[in-house]
Amino acid sequence: MPIVITLSPELEALLRDKAARQGQDVSLVASELLTNVLEWEVQESEEAIKGIQQGLDDFEAGRFRSFHEFAQEQRRKYNLPADS
Repeated sequence: MPIVITLSPELEALLRDKAARQGQDVSLVASELLTNVLEWEVQESEEAIKGIQQGLDDFEAGRFRSFHEFAQEQRRKYNLPADS
């Protein structure tokens, strides 16, 4: 069963314009765009989970610093006053 998606007139115009510039069918362009976005989303989620796991592993191994140390580093890095 095909999926029907309702687009705003502005978005439909952008999609049709992109398809015309590429010389491709609008349905093919829409499908490729959705595929790319969905694949990107999966990749971003996987990278976020890996980053969180790395942080947890570092914490469990004692590789962490206090918020005070972090705040001092950020103040030095961005030349912020000590009371910020």
